[in-house]
Amino acid sequence: MTAISGILETVLYVRNLNAAEIFYGNIIGLEKEVRVGNRHVFFRCGQGMLMIFNPEETVKPPTSAKTPVPPHGGHGEGHVCFSVPGDELDAIKDMLEDNEVYIEADFRWPNGARSIYIRDPAGNSVEFAEPRLWDFE
Repeated sequence: MTAISGILETVLYVRNLNAAEIFYGNIIGLEKEVRVGNRHVFFRCGQGMLMIFNPEETVKPPTSAKTPVPPHGGHGEGHVCFSVPGDELDAIKDMLEDNEVYIEADFRWPNGARSIYIRDPAGNSVEFAEPRLWDFE
């Protein structure tokens, strides 16, 4: 079996790409890689990509042989967790509060790792957590 070393892409589905682009780019501060019309917007996140798709567009078959990605889509609220060093979580919390983003939860897990939970404009659960939550350092 081949060793898997991490997650290359994480996907969330939203119907309003403009709101997602503002939220993840301007508020959260991720670097936008590309946006293609009303189909998707992709952001760099460390060594991975956060891919935001409009499910109304991605369920359609590909129109180009250059991008033979099978149709896909999701409905309902998803979840993404960003890895943040523990000493930077207070700055994340301040940034969220400065942008009037409601914090649903801010707590420590039994192993001592801290997590902060919010919602994006589409209702997806967004978590900021210390890597030690999963024994990553």
